Amino acid sequence: MTATPIRALEKIKDHDERRTSLPGEHWLTLGAGLAVLMASRRSRSWVKRTAGSALGSALLYRAASGRDGLSRLLPYLPSGIGRRF
Repeated sequence: MTATPIRALEKIKDHDERRTSLPGEHWLTLGAGLAVLMASRRSRSWVKRTAGSALGSALLYRAASGRDGLSRLLPYLPSGIGRRF
C-alpha cells in the first residue's frame, strides 16, 4: 500500500508540530528566505529566478507564520499592526 502525497504531507506537518523548536529558528528561516531571494535575483535564467522567488517566499512565510514565528511580535510594532481591539 503506497501513501498518497497528501498523507505524506500530513505526517510531516504532524511531526513538525510535535518537535521542540530551536531557539531563534524563525530568525534563521527569515535570513535563509532573504538570502535565497537575493541570490535568485542575480540569475539570468528565468527558471532559477522563479524557483528562487518561490522558495524564498515560502521561507519568509514560514518565518512569519510558523509556530514560534514572527507573527507573535506584531502587537509590539509601532505601526499597531496586529493590535487586538
